[in-house]
Amino acid sequence: MKTNEGVIKTFIEAGITRGFTLPGLGITWSLPAFFDKKDEFELVLARSEQSASVMAQVAGKLTGKPGLLMAQGPFATSTGAFGILEAYFSSSPMVIMTDTSCYDGFAQHGVYQTMTGDYGAGDAFAVLKSMTKYATYATTPAEAIYGTQLAIKHAMTPRQGPAAMLMRTNIIKQEVPDDCRATLYPTEGYLRHTPMKPDRAALEQIAEALRKAKTPVIIAGNGIYMSKSGEKLQQLAERDGIAVTSSYHGKGTIDETSPVAVGMMGNWASAAANRMVQSADTILVLGCSLGPEYTRFRDAKMMRPGEQTIIQVDIDPLNAGWVLPVDQAVTADVSDVLDYLLGAETSPASGQVETRIRHIASLKSENDYGVLPEFGTRPGTVHYADIMRAMGEFLGPDDLLTLDAGTNRIWATSRLPLRTPHQLIAPGGIGGMGWSTPAATGAKVTCPEKRVTGVIGDGGFVMTMDAVATAAEHNLDVVYVVANNAGLGMVRDNLGNQAIGVDFNDHDFTKVAEGLGGAGLRVTEKDQMGDALREAHKIGGPVVIDVKVDPAASHRDCSDYADLDDPSALK
Repeated sequence: MKTNEGVIKTFIEAGITRGFTLPGLGITWSLPAFFDKKDEFELVLARSEQSASVMAQVAGKLTGKPGLLMAQGPFATSTGAFGILEAYFSSSPMVIMTDTSCYDGFAQHGVYQTMTGDYGAGDAFAVLKSMTKYATYATTPAEAIYGTQLAIKHAMTPRQGPAAMLMRTNIIKQEVPDDCRATLYPTEGYLRHTPMKPDRAALEQIAEALRKAKTPVIIAGNGIYMSKSGEKLQQLAERDGIAVTSSYHGKGTIDETSPVAVGMMGNWASAAANRMVQSADTILVLGCSLGPEYTRFRDAKMMRPGEQTIIQVDIDPLNAGWVLPVDQAVTADVSDVLDYLLGAETSPASGQVETRIRHIASLKSENDYGVLPEFGTRPGTVHYADIMRAMGEFLGPDDLLTLDAGTNRIWATSRLPLRTPHQLIAPGGIGGMGWSTPAATGAKVTCPEKRVTGVIGDGGFVMTMDAVATAAEHNLDVVYVVANNAGLGMVRDNLGNQAIGVDFNDHDFTKVAEGLGGAGLRVTEKDQMGDALREAHKIGGPVVIDVKVDPAASHRDCSDYADLDDPSALK
């Protein structure tokens, strides 16, 4: 058995049967072993390491099993870092297989591309250690196989994230010795673990706090998303009249048209959510770090330790009480906590549920929850609100929606109530431009039974439009909605009257789509948007909808910039 054969065998033993790649040098040398296992392993060829890394990260985000990125060392650690960093900050399980590109003995000579860390070389190991949970540098065939086993283990173990196995290039085609001093064993035994169980007394305290609360709120985070616990959360909240808001990672984990849903909290979010958290006497945080952007950068009027009862549940004990001090920290899987609360007596006194629901409804009404205003636009253009209105009417239970960075994402997260739990796939780690197009492509590869639509700005689309070609080559039905305002909308908004480095030429993305093997549609009027979505998904294959957006349309028209001191917010 050669190194490359042992590595692919390890992946298959661990249930990883798909990899995303743009091969080079050592990864190229690995491909024959992967080809030999083509009946058990699918190789998805991307057009860039950036797109491949996002596809792998999304595969992990959707399945809970590590998505696999295979890329050559200097590019896995540079352009491929885009998806790796997103996985690191978003706690998405992911494995990176890469090499040092050292050309058989020339590493110490400063040979081009080499990443061994020698004089004159880059250092792939140092880079990978800075953005992964775990990284190992294999210099023998046995180390490569065992290192792969450990990378998979670390990627899957809570808190999940990316892990890397970096190989010295010259070992990839070497044979694994029959008499390894450190014996190699089957992968299964390294991956066994017993899930942690929450402390019973802690669960009883949570139930008691919810029962006594006058205006409780639950903050749903990435833990709800990754454990697919949205339906449980909604059942509990509706039964007991508890408002549910979310972090960016937890957006859309419950039906956001439910009476208890108040939307996403934070800087670029629902005003109703921010006021609900402010008015709460008890806050139950489920799988959310309470990162500063969710609390309007620790706005002292929004969350008030010592004045509000704050209970934080997280699978990682370091996360609870990390950003804000809490009254109770519980180390547990949020799914287990919800199971207990659904079976426990958490309902308040008679009539209190109705009082809670009325309070939630009042805050939603006063803060225009779910309202998409009509905006006038220049002739031949539409507004972001028009895109979101059509998207809200179009999305059904079998849809997945990917988002990107910037103004288009802010409109979706703040003003688009999602009815189907867990249909949203959004970047919330580094949140970089260009994520949505490969994310939509990767989502369709991972979940072929779903109808997939991606929303992205024109700036981000140009960065990763190669993913449309990948979709065409794999005959994937994916629709990419390009909110084309011929510029960097959010940056343009923030500069005000100073248009410095924000304007692009107005490109025709329908022709781009056709050139990449897909089809294109154009939208210039708001009443065309819904028809375009329906038509695009009937065409088949990748379809780009080039939506001409008024450059004057701003994210400031939907974001919550109001002062939390406003007394009307707490009626």
